[in-house]
Amino acid sequence: MNAPVTRQAPGKLVLAGEYAVLTPGQLALVAAVDRYVTVTATPAHRADVELVTDLVDHPVELYRDCDGLRPRQQQHDAAFVSGALTHLVAVVEATDRLRAELGLRPVPVRLSVRSCLHQSGVKIGLGSSGAVTVAAVHALTDFAGPSLGAEMRFRLALLASLTLDVHASGADLAASTWGGWIRYSAPDRQALHHLMHLRGLLAALHAEWPGLSLNPLAPPSTVTLHPGWTGRPASTTAKVSHLQHTTWWHSAAHQRFCSHSSHLVEELTDALDRDDSLCVLAAIDAARELLLGLDEQAVLGIFTPELTTLCDMAKAAGGAGKPSGAGGGDCGIAFLTSATGPGDLHRHWRASGITPLRLAAAQSQLVSPPARIGPHPDSTLPTPAVPIPRTVP
Repeated sequence: MNAPVTRQAPGKLVLAGEYAVLTPGQLALVAAVDRYVTVTATPAHRADVELVTDLVDHPVELYRDCDGLRPRQQQHDAAFVSGALTHLVAVVEATDRLRAELGLRPVPVRLSVRSCLHQSGVKIGLGSSGAVTVAAVHALTDFAGPSLGAEMRFRLALLASLTLDVHASGADLAASTWGGWIRYSAPDRQALHHLMHLRGLLAALHAEWPGLSLNPLAPPSTVTLHPGWTGRPASTTAKVSHLQHTTWWHSAAHQRFCSHSSHLVEELTDALDRDDSLCVLAAIDAARELLLGLDEQAVLGIFTPELTTLCDMAKAAGGAGKPSGAGGGDCGIAFLTSATGPGDLHRHWRASGITPLRLAAAQSQLVSPPARIGPHPDSTLPTPAVPIPRTVP
């Protein structure tokens, strides 16, 4: 019987590059934070798969069939499987598929989840879906095999996520896998999804992923990061889906937006590398203005009244603020110079119904990575017997 395995993954904040990072090769800055999702894998005794989380008031029992996982109590639990538990289900199904392609049988498993990325059961915009995906991949592969290195876990997590949303950038998964502050750009997920369907999961894991890049950044000492929760949850998937069905997505304005965003991320990266507080604040101000322009053009509702207030108060305190992620609620971030204490800002936020979140950076595990990740990153995972392309078609 397999021994219990517990793994955890941090949440994240997007510092810059949201929406642009949806386009392959476009840059974003993400910061992993010291709030975690913890997943424990143990043997299952009552079903093929048992899922236990604080989002559902009972263990959900699943059985395996030729089409994937199905709830034992179809009428009672189907909504959870397609809702609150969807990312856990995707991880188990992806891992089952990987094991099958390696000639291994599925393993009965119970996954128990504990999350610090919710407030009274409500997500607060710290990437809970990405963190639970990363932690579940780590716990499940270490419990059932094959045990994978960090990059292969990231790849498996992204491929599992693509079965739910082919547009997911993976920036949250990168932060939850490696921690720290990361400059990230995404591969072509539609091409990966197509390759996985055409050639199999193992082939997609081993292929080169053009556009993917990961670079660690040192958090600055001259500015401090202060997140605030607006009290209103928001759906990133809904906002992204809406944007990609607008005429803006296929227009020259989209191309200009990506170009301006890439320039801003480079400016912010350079300012962080030089630990230049004034340039950091200027870049955050510019990133806010860029999102405002997108909001006006595509009518996404990125800037709620609460997020606008959060940003305005950061500016009035001598700093700079912007939404973090897709907007529409969830979190915003403020940068202040190290000489400026956050006390006044936090008091003003609270008076406006915004909850300051006391977060620190999660420790980085990304040490001197290559600028781009090529094929066969993890020799512990066998190469498919069938030849695979070196690049995603």
